[in-house]
Amino acid sequence: MTTPIDAVSAAGVAPLSALSFESGSGTAGSAASAGAFATSLTGAVEGLQQLQSTSNELAVQAVTGDLQDIHQAMIASARAGVTLDLVVAVRDRSVSAFNEIMRMQA
Repeated sequence: MTTPIDAVSAAGVAPLSALSFESGSGTAGSAASAGAFATSLTGAVEGLQQLQSTSNELAVQAVTGDLQDIHQAMIASARAGVTLDLVVAVRDRSVSAFNEIMRMQA
């Protein structure tokens, strides 16, 4: 069974379906959409930082022998890695879209 893309979200990253894009004319709709996108990206970066911090703490505990279950460290590391890949992919696509918009002629 396949999962719809709007239902997929990495830990610490808001689902993309939470973004609302108004289809109105004028700058009010554009400003609201840009604000929602910026808020979503800010939340994703903050979530990524939290996941990396947790992963680093668990890695230190594993090295010092204070961690009881090594699986916790491995899962935290994998979550941080996958979330980083997702944030980098979104950033790359955003930069690509921005470049395409800038190449359009008025």
